[in-house]
Amino acid sequence: MHSAEELRSSSFRIAVAGREVPLTELFDGFGEDDRLGVVVRRPCGAIGASALITATVTAFYDFQRARGPDFFIYPDYFLFHVGQRLGDHSMLDIWPSHKEVVVAEEPERILQAINDRAVTRLVVEDGEPDDPPALERETLASARARIATCLAYSPSGRVHDGDVRIASNPVSEGYVDAVLAARVGELEPAARGEIREGRARLVEDGVPVETYRRIELDKALALLAPARERAAAA
Repeated sequence: MHSAEELRSSSFRIAVAGREVPLTELFDGFGEDDRLGVVVRRPCGAIGASALITATVTAFYDFQRARGPDFFIYPDYFLFHVGQRLGDHSMLDIWPSHKEVVVAEEPERILQAINDRAVTRLVVEDGEPDDPPALERETLASARARIATCLAYSPSGRVHDGDVRIASNPVSEGYVDAVLAARVGELEPAARGEIREGRARLVEDGVPVETYRRIELDKALALLAPARERAAAA
């Protein structure tokens, strides 16, 4: 709950199609019972969505603060590590650790895990899917009934044709540094250095700016299958 003390929604600037909006407009109808889920395929890949994650966590804590200063609760937000554990993202307030879920590299298994945790806002790695994945009818129906918003992100922090921009802040970027420092044996020093260099290239007016693309649920589900990488936007 460190971010509850260190961040406010004013710490972030969110723009959709060039218009500045609150997170509650990006995630239309957002409430404290919403559940964020981010699918991660690369080591420390959720760093590319760190501004979105911490902004959403902060919006959750806004609901708690509205009731009074004394509360102890973490949002039920999840990272889905595809194939193997891909880092420790607890400094982004994804906690306890069981909320970083390792899932098999199978779209059906990934979506089952997403459904089991009642995710309502789904964030998937961008790419060009080869073929629509084969999904069980009941699994697909559960997702369609519940998931309200889908976004594509990139581990680099920038997607192709992004229509959502989120300007981060020094506090959130400190959390990114902590993620890169955690479980150092799981990430080669060269890879860690590349991620840091990539974050530096995102800086605009002194803070990193990540981009995302709003997508339909069918496209998000297609991206649960291994996808060809898109070229990131500059």
